[in-house]
Amino acid sequence: MQVVDENGNTVPQESSKRIVAGILGILLGQLGIHKFILGYTREGIILLGLTFFSYLSMCLVIGAFLIFIPWVIGIIEGIIYLTKSDDEFIYTYQTNKKPWF
Repeated sequence: MQVVDENGNTVPQESSKRIVAGILGILLGQLGIHKFILGYTREGIILLGLTFFSYLSMCLVIGAFLIFIPWVIGIIEGIIYLTKSDDEFIYTYQTNKKPWF
């Protein structure tokens, strides 16, 4: 299948990172590893920083709540990645760079 970007230009074939990103999203999603694999450095740093901040503020009530947010985001994104086809994944996350969900 030919991949076409939003401007109508043909994009060279890319290999899908769907399986790796999906599994890492489920297992290590709170660290943002799946974001770094896809090239989303800013989003990966956000997840990593949120996890680090929540562990530092664990003695506070907000820290106990914050610790689950990056974990849930990773699981949801991992499941979304694994349920898409390779072509749909490449088009959405590797070609058009959709950073969240």
